[in-house]
Parts: sequence; C-alpha cells; structure tokens
Amino acid sequence: MERLRVPRRVQVAEFKPEIPKYDVTGGEEDHSEALDNDDGDGSGGMRARPSDGNVTEDQEPFMGVKVRRKASFRREYRGDYIDVRSNPYLMKILQKQGDKEVLFADKVLKFTASGKMKRRILMITDFAIYIVDPDADALKRRIALAAVEKMCLSELSDNFFAIIVPTEYDVLMASTRKTEIVTVLVEATKSASDYELDVCFANSFEYNAAAEIVKEVQFEEVEGGVRTKILKK
Repeated sequence: MERLRVPRRVQVAEFKPEIPKYDVTGGEEDHSEALDNDDGDGSGGMRARPSDGNVTEDQEPFMGVKVRRKASFRREYRGDYIDVRSNPYLMKILQKQGDKEVLFADKVLKFTASGKMKRRILMITDFAIYIVDPDADALKRRIALAAVEKMCLSELSDNFFAIIVPTEYDVLMASTRKTEIVTVLVEATKSASDYELDVCFANSFEYNAAAEIVKEVQFEEVEGGVRTKILKK
C-alpha cells in the first residue's frame, strides 16, 4: 500500500503544561441515526482549512471491501478539523505526553459501557490516541498506538468503528470521517511500530465496552440507509 502523506500536521510548541486529569469511565440500543448528518464533504457542519491532498481509493486499506458513500470518494483529508493549536488544554496534554505531531483531530460520538452517546474530541498523534471531553476539558483516555490490535467496521455506509485494545478495553465511536480515521491509524501504526494494523469488516462484531462487558454491534442495510443495533451479550 502506498504510504499516505497526511496533511496539516500540527507541531507541538514547547511550554510547561499542567498535568491533565484522567477520568476513565467504564438491553438493546438502536443508533441508526448516529451522526447521520454527512452533508457530502464530511464536515458535519464544521469548517476546516483547505488542503491540497486528495486521497484516492488505492491509498485506503480497505479498497474493494467497504461499501462507501459516494461523497467519500476522492475526499480531501485535512487532518486537524478543530485547530488544536488554538486550544491551550489540548496543547498541554500533548506537551505533557511528549507527542510531536497531530495527525487527526475532530469531534466524534463515543458510546459508553452503559450505552450512552457522548460528544468527544478524538486526537491521533504519532504515538497515541486521545479521547477528550470538550465540555469539561478532561482527558478521558490515552491509548498507545502499540496497544491497538485492530479496528472493526461494517461493510456498509455507516459511521461506526471500533478500536480493539486487548490489554485494556475497546472503544466504539461514530464519525462522518471514519474513512480518514482508519487510514490515519493504519499509517501511524505502521510508522510507529513497523506493523500494519488489521482492519476487519463484518456486519456484526463484538467489542469489550468495559473490562467485563461485551457488546455486539449489528448492521442491517434497509431502505434509505443502515440500521445499527448495539446488544449486550
């Protein structure tokens, strides 16, 4: 696979930060409408600075498998959609952890162990994945890239993806920029650890929502879209 150049990397400035706070949280739910607001450019109503880099299908790790929205073909990958440099708290987190580059940053939906949907900031750097509560300015979780075993997605045009972390617990999220997130994670993992992250496709998969809570995500193509159900095992 051709190495992807991810545009708009953010250099982390040198300054003394405060220690960030860590606050790890840990029936049937139908989330068919979760983040179903892609307006065609993946912006989800937010504007981002322009970039020259168009990412084509042959640069993605799942060409020929994923049934994708027409809007995601030849979509620009911009990397930082929230202007990390303008957020002092995010910069303090990155400086504290020693990360050098921000490869991706955007708002997403995260699904908690109890089934609630929470707005979060997802940041992917050259070393780790960060999940931040934007309302409380609280770092909820940091996942080293080396700890990620694989990603799970459906074969349909939905917004869901799971990050599988065997040594801890997994993460289920939804984003209109799922394709970019997967591509960035695959390339970042390859650069950091010299191995290629597995990307698994199935219209039903399990993930560990917490240490002892296993859930199954089911996807069904219906007229007008995709129905998604999250079941507790």
